[in-house]
Amino acid sequence: MLTEEYRYKILKELEADPQLSQRELAKRLGISLGKANYCLKALMEKGLVKAENFKNNPQKSGYLYLLTLHGLEEKAVLTKRFLKRKIKEHEELTAEIEMLRREVQDNTKDTGTISYR
Repeated sequence: MLTEEYRYKILKELEADPQLSQRELAKRLGISLGKANYCLKALMEKGLVKAENFKNNPQKSGYLYLLTLHGLEEKAVLTKRFLKRKIKEHEELTAEIEMLRREVQDNTKDTGTISYR
């Protein structure tokens, strides 16, 4: 299954580098080559990405992975959702860190040791 996060990351990588190979995409995302292939096929089936052969490629195996207009729109929506989720995670971590700092301060008052900041 192609998660929203992978969809976002793949669209982001392909927009930045349309000549990216599946192998390099897999490496950048930390996924298997098979999963990269599966994800690209799913994005093409949804009409978010189109693949074009390099015209002068002697290997005839290279492709340009281009975001379609629908792909660009989807990337914008996914970027907004991804940002919201990361901001929420950041806020939760900040609150947890502050709680732990207070806990450390309370413990150091009781024991007389120096707190770590």
